[in-house]
Amino acid sequence: MRAAVLGRPVTHSLSPLLHRAAYAALGLDDWTYDALDVGAEELPELIAGLGPEWRGFSVTMPCKQAAVRAADVVDPLPALLGAANTLLRTDGGGWRAENTDVGGVGMALQLGLPPGAAERVPHAAVLGAGGTAVAAAVALASLGAEHVDVVVREPTRAGEVVRVLDRLGVASAVHRLAGATVTAPVVVSTVPIDGQPGLLDLGWRAGQTVLDVLYAPWPTPLAGAVSAAGGAVISGLEVLFWQATAQVELMTGHPAPIEEMRRALDSRPGAGS
Repeated sequence: MRAAVLGRPVTHSLSPLLHRAAYAALGLDDWTYDALDVGAEELPELIAGLGPEWRGFSVTMPCKQAAVRAADVVDPLPALLGAANTLLRTDGGGWRAENTDVGGVGMALQLGLPPGAAERVPHAAVLGAGGTAVAAAVALASLGAEHVDVVVREPTRAGEVVRVLDRLGVASAVHRLAGATVTAPVVVSTVPIDGQPGLLDLGWRAGQTVLDVLYAPWPTPLAGAVSAAGGAVISGLEVLFWQATAQVELMTGHPAPIEEMRRALDSRPGAGS
C-alpha cells in the first residue's frame, strides 16, 4: 500500500517522518509513504491515474482547494472550509476529501492552553485570512469562541473567514494589521514567515497564548516577541503532529501509535536546536 504528501514545495515536510514511524510501529511493512512535488493544477490528473495500491494523501499548499474540487466525495468539514488536507481512497475507487487541520489546531490549543482555559475560549483572534486561517476559526468555534477578531493586512481578504464564522454563529470583527492591537487572550497566527515582521508590535502581553502554525525556523519572530512580553507560545509542530495522527487512522484504519510518532518527531535531526 502507498501514501504520500502532495504539495509544492514538500522537501521540508515532516509528514513522511511521522507516517513512516506510524507504519513501523503498527507493523505495516507493506506500506510506504513518499513526498510528491505537485502543483494545484497537476493534482487532478495525478490522482486520476493512480492504481488501487494508493490509499491516501496528505495535502499541503498550494493544493488544498484543488483537492476538494478533484474529490469524488467531499465530507462536510472540507466542504465548509473549501479546503482539504487529506484524500482517501473510496471503496468505489475514487477519492474522498477530508480535513484534519481543524482537529490539529484544536488539539494543539487544548493541550497548550493553561488548565481549564481550553474548556471555553470566549474571545479569540486569528491572524491571516488564508485556508489555514479558516480552519483555525472553525477550531476556535469548537472551543466555544463567541467572538473572533480577524487581523489581516488587507481587510477585503477576510471574507472567507468571516463567512465561515457567520455560518457557525460566531461574531467576528475584521481589523487592519497596520496599527492594530490584539487584545484576545487566545490567538492563532497563520501568517507566513516573510510577513511576520508586521506582527511584532501588536501589543503582546503576559497572559496571552499564541499558537503560531509555523514550526521552521523556530522560534519564529512572532514566537520571540510573544515570549519576550511574557506570553505563552504553542509551536505549529503540535498542529502538524495531531493532524497527522488523525490521517494515519483514516488511511490505515488502525489507531495511531501516539508515543512512537511523538518519539520520531522529538528525535529528528535538529529537534533540540
